[in-house]
Amino acid sequence: MFLSIFDIFKIGIGPSSSHTMGPMVAAGKFLDQLLEHKIKAVSLSASLHGSLAFTGKGHHTDYATIMGLIGFKPQTFNSNVAQQALDEVSQTGKIQPEGHSEYLFNPNTAIRFDFEKSLDGHANGMIFYAYDSIGTILFEETYYSVGGGFVQTASELASGISHSKLKNTTPYPFKNASEMLEMCVSTGKSIAELKSENEQANINKSDLSQGINKIWDVMNNCIEEGLKKEGILPGGLFVKRRAKGIHESLRKEQSRNIAPPHIINDWMSCYAMAVNEQNAAGAQIVTAPTNGAAGVIPATLRYYLDHVPSASISKIPEFLLTAAAIGGLIKNNASISGAEVGCQGEVGSAAAMAAAGLCAILGGTPQQVENAAEIALEHHLGMTCDPIKGLVQAPCIERNGLGAIKAVSAASLALRGDGIHLVSLDACIETMRQTGIDMNSKYKETSLGGLAVNLPEC
Repeated sequence: MFLSIFDIFKIGIGPSSSHTMGPMVAAGKFLDQLLEHKIKAVSLSASLHGSLAFTGKGHHTDYATIMGLIGFKPQTFNSNVAQQALDEVSQTGKIQPEGHSEYLFNPNTAIRFDFEKSLDGHANGMIFYAYDSIGTILFEETYYSVGGGFVQTASELASGISHSKLKNTTPYPFKNASEMLEMCVSTGKSIAELKSENEQANINKSDLSQGINKIWDVMNNCIEEGLKKEGILPGGLFVKRRAKGIHESLRKEQSRNIAPPHIINDWMSCYAMAVNEQNAAGAQIVTAPTNGAAGVIPATLRYYLDHVPSASISKIPEFLLTAAAIGGLIKNNASISGAEVGCQGEVGSAAAMAAAGLCAILGGTPQQVENAAEIALEHHLGMTCDPIKGLVQAPCIERNGLGAIKAVSAASLALRGDGIHLVSLDACIETMRQTGIDMNSKYKETSLGGLAVNLPEC
């Protein structure tokens, strides 16, 4: 299945692509279905299941669901306008999405966290209900937030229907890394060139270029804003923003020319932490490929632009197209969902994508690029997702910095080789998928194990 670069990189809001953006999108889809089926409902509600229930409060899943039912969308979300709308709903007990009649809706009771019932299709399940005047269910639909802001109904998930609205007819329809490399050899094209031509089966070249530039603008702005902010992140863990202080310290050392070489790792971590502190605060973010891993790719690209001699902004599209190609392979053949396979599917996938992008723009062959992605992913295998208090803060923020460091190291190692290596990217992706199946649910974004239960004060 073809996944566009704009499927892999989506502009939205923090703190979670699967637990915040996904439920907001699902709510919007439910509203569309009510109109499509001409349901004359009087009131609405929703229930959250599995990981959405266990870590929903920390991820603001209830808030996002309410916002989606009011009519807000992640890509255009304005927190100030949203708060005004929520205040109005709280006062009136009614919502009226655009194109709909009024519905009775109590934001304090209409969203239910169901800790008992897990849904069969995916760990991130939710059910929406529409009722008549006496409380009889007129219509209900089950949705799954399957990672990276992707949402499918239960029937779509069961039947394997694409969640991309784009056509699957592309000039280079590779479904795994092996096929991708074969096409690179037979055509003489790079991975980014294959990806670009596939994209242009759905969008013209100018719009593709503008869209890619917009992705990087939002990513880079997130870094810049994160480097300016200080204070305590919301959620009750009292996690202090650190990126600004680290950045100021690094700049002082840089001006005195006293820093040892390993400090480059601190620069990468600083960039990544800036993004993920913004994400934790609910700011605008680019899923890359998820919100919990949103800092890895921008940090790696910013490392290239700021610290690599002869770096050029003209290489940004090649980086992001290459990264998106790798992300699509992982999404289609395994998962990018922490609730499904643990953090190996989030930060691990992001590191693989970033390593591939960096290797490509540093002159790597397609074989070296594939090797870079494999190295980065291989050394995240088995990584659990155990957010303390269900918040995308600890260990998530620092983990993005380490993901960027691994990505740069993987790209560098791959460039030292000839692209021939023992473990293929396809084998590594399949291993991640199998590892996710075997992983105990306590370590898959439920906050029921690991660090989430071994910090006494939480």
